[in-house]
Amino acid sequence: MKKTLLTVIAISFLAFSFTNIKKTNYKVNTATSKINWKGFKPTGSHYGTIDLDNGNLLIKNDKIIGGEFTINMNSIVDLDMPADNEYNAKLVSHLKSADFFDVEKYPNGSFQIKETEDKDGKTLIKGELTLKGISHPVSFLADVKIENGQLTLKSETFKIDRSKWNIRYKSKSFFDDLKDKFIEDVMEISIEVIANK
Repeated sequence: MKKTLLTVIAISFLAFSFTNIKKTNYKVNTATSKINWKGFKPTGSHYGTIDLDNGNLLIKNDKIIGGEFTINMNSIVDLDMPADNEYNAKLVSHLKSADFFDVEKYPNGSFQIKETEDKDGKTLIKGELTLKGISHPVSFLADVKIENGQLTLKSETFKIDRSKWNIRYKSKSFFDDLKDKFIEDVMEISIEVIANK
């Protein structure tokens, strides 16, 4: 009886210990974190970055269990042309317009982590991406490392369909008569985040 009681106490203590492991909040370093984007059309492509305004990642047992980012849509830049190129400024202005991200009305987007799991030595992150006030689920694989109080997250390139967020300009999902003047709905995205305790 005494041995059984000690066993029950030991199991209860272990269960209590595991369920009370501390969760740690890591704050995103917005100066060193970014979203990389790439869009395509029949004659080529454009690519660039978007900054994060703020964000945090919730860590337990050295694993991401939650978190969210605020995306600064006004910070979008193009990197495939020189910054002083006239067409660069026109492209960025167009991307900010109502034809694309409508940043005057929707200056911020967001990504909220809903679930994570280990997969093939990486972290599969599932969450909700909000652009232009519209939210849809997205998921991606990422390398995640935590060393000396610093978390580094680098995602693999993944794809989103811009038409789901009502980004209509020259989209074949909305217009039938574009011929070869269309812009692909599918965009490539990757995320690089550094966060600290």
